Amino acid sequence: MVRNRVFASAAAVLVALGSGSSASAAIISTDDPTAEELLAAEIVADAGDADRQWDQVDAMESILPVKEQGTADAAKAEAAEVPEPEPEPEEPAAEESSSGSGDSGPSVEVSADCSEYSGNKAVGCTMTLEAGWDMNEVGCLVNLWDRESGWNETASNPSSGAYGIPQSLPGDKMASHGDDWQTNPATQIAWGLDYIEGRYGSPCGAWSHSESNGWY
Repeated sequence: MVRNRVFASAAAVLVALGSGSSASAAIISTDDPTAEELLAAEIVADAGDADRQWDQVDAMESILPVKEQGTADAAKAEAAEVPEPEPEPEEPAAEESSSGSGDSGPSVEVSADCSEYSGNKAVGCTMTLEAGWDMNEVGCLVNLWDRESGWNETASNPSSGAYGIPQSLPGDKMASHGDDWQTNPATQIAWGLDYIEGRYGSPCGAWSHSESNGWY
């Protein structure tokens, strides 16, 4: 009975002081401890040592702010790496070209066969070849319109009112080939070639008439 009381007192000491070593000493404080008391004292001492080992571990809460900051930084870095979509390039508008009546006259890409000419003459050479005539006819056309206008699309005869490269009389006849007849050399040349073909058959036929009469 006395030993039971001693053991109960030792357990109370363990709870109150939280010390394994002091509790162990309390258990075996009798002069003649039994084997059970010695075992109890050893268990209590081991438990006290185990409790003290946890004192050496840092509190888990100390790493939480670091983890949260790292997550926030990672989210910012991921957001920064997302490239902004580049605007799609706009497709250029298709060039319009026309022959005959319309808002504008034909657009012309100068032929390599006309490399000896430049400017309006190169355009006239190209359109003459496209109409089915040869370089000899081109030469006649060059001579004809050199005399008439010097290939100037704004040339105007103050006496007769003839206008443009082919010296159309009146000038607005060329509107049948484009509304830009006053400024577009290709529109004027297209009208002039049609006029020559219909009246003289070819540029050389028109040049021959001009040589004989001074006009065509």
